[in-house]
Amino acid sequence: MAGSRLPRQLFLQGVAAVYMCAFASLYTQIPGLYGTEGILPARKTLRPQGKGCWQQLWESPTLLWEVPRLGLDTAQGLELLSLLGTLLALGALLLRQLRNLLIYLLLWVAYLSVCQVGQVFLYFQWDSLLLETGFLAVLVAPVRQHPHHKQAPQGRLAGASPHEGLPFWLVRWLLFRLMFASGVVKLTSRCPAWWGLTALTYHYETQCLPTPAAWFAHHLPVWLHKLSVVATFLIEIAVPPLFFAPLRRLRLAAFYSQVLLQVLIIITGNYNFFNLLTLVLTTALLDDEHLAAKCNSGCKKMPPSWPRALLAMLPLQLELTVYGLLACGTMYCFGLEVDWRQHTVHSRTTFTFHQFSQWLKMVTLPTMWLGAVSLAWELLTALWRWTQVRGWLRKLYAAVQLSVFGTATVALFMISLVPYSYVEPSTHGRLWTGAHRLFGAVEHLQLANSYGLFRRMTGLGGRPEVVLEGSYDGRHWTEIEFMYKPGNMSRPPPIVVPHQPRLDWQMWFAALGPHSHSPWFTSLVLRLLQGQEPVIRLIQNDVARYPFHKHPPTYVRAQLYKYWFSQPGTQGQWWRRQWVEEFFPTVTLGDPTLDMLLRQFGLQDKSSPRARGANTTLARALHWARKQLSPLEAPTLLWGLLVTVGAIRVMQALLGAPSPQSSRLAKEGKHRPAAKKDSGTASRPTASASSNSSSSSQTPRHKE
Repeated sequence: MAGSRLPRQLFLQGVAAVYMCAFASLYTQIPGLYGTEGILPARKTLRPQGKGCWQQLWESPTLLWEVPRLGLDTAQGLELLSLLGTLLALGALLLRQLRNLLIYLLLWVAYLSVCQVGQVFLYFQWDSLLLETGFLAVLVAPVRQHPHHKQAPQGRLAGASPHEGLPFWLVRWLLFRLMFASGVVKLTSRCPAWWGLTALTYHYETQCLPTPAAWFAHHLPVWLHKLSVVATFLIEIAVPPLFFAPLRRLRLAAFYSQVLLQVLIIITGNYNFFNLLTLVLTTALLDDEHLAAKCNSGCKKMPPSWPRALLAMLPLQLELTVYGLLACGTMYCFGLEVDWRQHTVHSRTTFTFHQFSQWLKMVTLPTMWLGAVSLAWELLTALWRWTQVRGWLRKLYAAVQLSVFGTATVALFMISLVPYSYVEPSTHGRLWTGAHRLFGAVEHLQLANSYGLFRRMTGLGGRPEVVLEGSYDGRHWTEIEFMYKPGNMSRPPPIVVPHQPRLDWQMWFAALGPHSHSPWFTSLVLRLLQGQEPVIRLIQNDVARYPFHKHPPTYVRAQLYKYWFSQPGTQGQWWRRQWVEEFFPTVTLGDPTLDMLLRQFGLQDKSSPRARGANTTLARALHWARKQLSPLEAPTLLWGLLVTVGAIRVMQALLGAPSPQSSRLAKEGKHRPAAKKDSGTASRPTASASSNSSSSSQTPRHKE
């Protein structure tokens, strides 16, 4: 089996890139979301309860408990953690020596600390996914990175350890849980759009932040939308078991199908770093041979006899059988029929909810056993590699590593079974009670989470959208336009990936119900009436574009509209809309209605904010950094970081590339005949020096 050293390095780089985007994106929004003048001040979330220090840290694991020792308040502590996280992730991207266990542990602890006080603005599945993936990166990352892959005797890699493949297997298991659950919940939710295969006829215009490409995708033929839903079910439900296939070409086919789905989602929707993180998880399906583009199979000789030739054809026959079963199953379950006259493909769901529930009950437990068998094989492989280690000291050290990481891998697998079993309630009840106890003990660390994306399709009768309005006299109203979410009907949808404007996302959720279901919205209205600049920058980073930048509005209200994409041929219009009802009543500062809502939701803050850290050196440094970066819009900042990383990596590759002359000398040294054993003593030093220079120029070979 091909090795996984290159995929592991690619995975670690990908996790570092996602961390960098997540920390930098959050940093730009901290003052408006969590500052003393923000929507949900973070200082309210960390209040000592009279418990011991370690008990308090275990129940609410965040480093922000200690920021008062640095002379900072909670919001400043959030800024410090976000900046440090961005810099650490940037360093791990650029320097291979920094891709070690300690750096990824610090990144995970920093993001966990942030999420503990993030409240509703950090309650997204991709935040949980990043925490779970980040902890796996801690296990995948080596204790220390070797500067080069030194060649060991008998073709082994000196830096390789028997346990290295075990934590990386958990990445594949996480990808399976994410995709399989995301496909299953679409059907268990009984959503008529998913069961009728019409979900994508609504999705592109009703998703939170569509891209310009979503407008064009929305106007594709209905039959193509329905066929795309069928392909989504195929990729998310039928393909994931192939992640554990013994045939590498089946795993590679599964890899490219997942990449295709994620790329299409990125093109048509702004889902921040979520799809990028999912692409990072797919690296667990790759191997060294595929990434290095080695055509070793083409160099093999043909089998001399027909029995061996027939045996060599078995993998291909198995692959074709699997593809055939997938095709036949898809055609049977979704009634695919080709209409040659109209050049369309008709599709419909041919199974019932009861049949699907029975099928799910039948396969959920076997998928757990599939994971257990695959993990057992990885454990046996690691044990066999341990037996190949030479030297008693190295063998003892490898045994300790294998014991620690093997135990951690098995424990995390057992923990993950609990949230995975949520997709089928009866299976959840039959799980081993020890797994439930283990999961309950570490649940607050988010080491394993349940997933299920796009469970129900919203906005079937039109996209609900909340539009804020302000006025000075209560008669003439001006709309308050956000930078990213739909508002102005003539403005094209933006492209903001990998940034996540968290206020815009919560505005989308708020529109799905009454304002009382989103208590933070009342606090947003209060901050707009007060004219708080940090909150205004969440709406318009360029304050001059905010309609009430000179003086706060006297009155604020919110209206609920239904939005639809404009029809083809409409000039200068991307959207059309229709008023539905009043979403939030007209209020002003001191209004009894506003005060009642603030008291009801516990948002009144009568205590004056402490001016802790206003004059400390660290606080002044944070203030200076904020002042320098605040003029930049978040997508510009993130893309600037990514472009900078790309440019530096290109320069590193160019400066580190060997010259043609050195490559030629290396090849000559590789094929130079060794010195004879019966040569004189005077020639031995020369032969030894020649051998050393030759061995140092050779490229290490990866043993399969």
